[in-house]
Amino acid sequence: MAALPSLARLVSALLLTLAAFNGVAQGPPGMAAAVSMPPTFTNPVVSGFASDPSVCRAGSDFYLVTSTFEYLPGLPVYHSRDLVHWRLVGNALSRETQISFVGRKSSQAIFAPTIRCEGGRFYIVTTDVDGIGNFFITTTDPAGEWSDPVRLPEPVFGMDPSFFFDDDGTVYYTRHGGGRDGGVYQARVDLKAGKLLEEPRLVWRGMGGIWPEGPHLYKRNGWYYLMIAEGGTSYDHRITMARSRSPWGPFEPHPDNPVLTHRDLPDHPLQALGHADLVTTPQGEWWATLLAIRPQAAAGGRHHHIGRETLLSPVRWRADGWPEFGQNGVLAEAQPTRGLPGWSPWPPAPVRETFSPDRKLPPHWAFLRTLAKDRWSLTERPGHLRLIGARIGLDVIGTPAFVGRRQERLNQRFAAEVDFHPAADGDAAGVALRMNESHHVLLRVTGLQERRVECLQRLADQPRVLASAPAPSAALQFQVAATPSTYTLSWRAAGKAQGWQTLCSMPTYQLSTETSTGFTGVYMGLYAFSETTKPATADFGWVDFEATGP
Repeated sequence: MAALPSLARLVSALLLTLAAFNGVAQGPPGMAAAVSMPPTFTNPVVSGFASDPSVCRAGSDFYLVTSTFEYLPGLPVYHSRDLVHWRLVGNALSRETQISFVGRKSSQAIFAPTIRCEGGRFYIVTTDVDGIGNFFITTTDPAGEWSDPVRLPEPVFGMDPSFFFDDDGTVYYTRHGGGRDGGVYQARVDLKAGKLLEEPRLVWRGMGGIWPEGPHLYKRNGWYYLMIAEGGTSYDHRITMARSRSPWGPFEPHPDNPVLTHRDLPDHPLQALGHADLVTTPQGEWWATLLAIRPQAAAGGRHHHIGRETLLSPVRWRADGWPEFGQNGVLAEAQPTRGLPGWSPWPPAPVRETFSPDRKLPPHWAFLRTLAKDRWSLTERPGHLRLIGARIGLDVIGTPAFVGRRQERLNQRFAAEVDFHPAADGDAAGVALRMNESHHVLLRVTGLQERRVECLQRLADQPRVLASAPAPSAALQFQVAATPSTYTLSWRAAGKAQGWQTLCSMPTYQLSTETSTGFTGVYMGLYAFSETTKPATADFGWVDFEATGP
């Protein structure tokens, strides 16, 4: 009997050997089995609207946050073990007591956050534009609840704040100075007291590009490195750096600034590179997260519609103490995996999402400007997400009955089944593609006595019905099939075997940033509208969400 434990260990070792031989090994809890590391990974690493990324490491775990502007819950927190595969684990702004964006226009509110991990505590510092200004929140569990905001008021406007924790315990607060030519300002901050210790002062003006923003301060081998974005967050975007022996400067520019940009490479598939943050692996390798766009050729120009996305770049330190990004200052979509801390993909999410009254709404869903607590329910009809129609639509700066999620792929399918209960002839419900108040499209059912489905498009001017068709007074299914160039909107009766009936299509460039302006990307969502004070209800039984290509 004494030999049995040894036999068990031998069998276990044999199984592990066989798994390794087949390129499969057991990953951490909650993760898919780790596979053998391929030679390359593909950018972006967080696709779809995931702008202004900031990253930190706690042990072997990496956490990343991005901007969310007018959407709540806000400040999504992503977790990774390898810097390539990221899973959304929560939102740092998730309670009504924390913040509200009532009255805020699209692309206002939450700008460029910074996340930092220090002494077992996590910090996010960011800007609420036209709201409470710069503030920070904290937690010991980045996937859990975060504190209420601690404001850092200043007599002048500044944005894109960052924290740096120095070796002597000093914490530096670094921010953009406000305005196109504002420069980088810095002060010490007392995080326990929640206040700045002096008025921020100018430490670097940058290299002359407009909007010297998104500053981060780092320290390596006795040098303080300051990294910023310049040129505005569009096709002239670039990353520049400087260093000094003192955190207060004077700062010496990198001899090869900009250290990363594609502004002179108009045919490169990745454009507008900027707003980077640095992180080290447990093995001491350096990497940078940054944003970029993937424009599509359309209407005689370049258009991007799913937003600014998160990329990953290798960083190599040269013998002269300066960093080099990508491959000689250029970043290809395919990047070598050499230097990554591992290869740990998450299990794929199911295509179909259903709703249960004993579960919370998953963190990928977001509302407009508030948490819309009176506009939805998971309990009024168990097994469904009920939207309670609002008397305002997507064209109003308010909180309509809309809940959406980022379009995460250029090739994407989004579908839902809805059981609609109108109270007036003008009530409506369905699915929506939203960029902002002036640019969106609805695939909806409307009508009290005579039901019809219609495609309703708004592009800056008055709404326009692109197509309509009679519909039965029963549950319906709606689908949006996206390619890089086209949205195709279809419908069918629920429970029927027939295929999808295409109702309309539209070019994606009509919802692009170049067409509509702003800083976000397309959201795919569910929607309900009530014409009168007696609300309509729309019960969504399921939602499909799947990538159909890159």
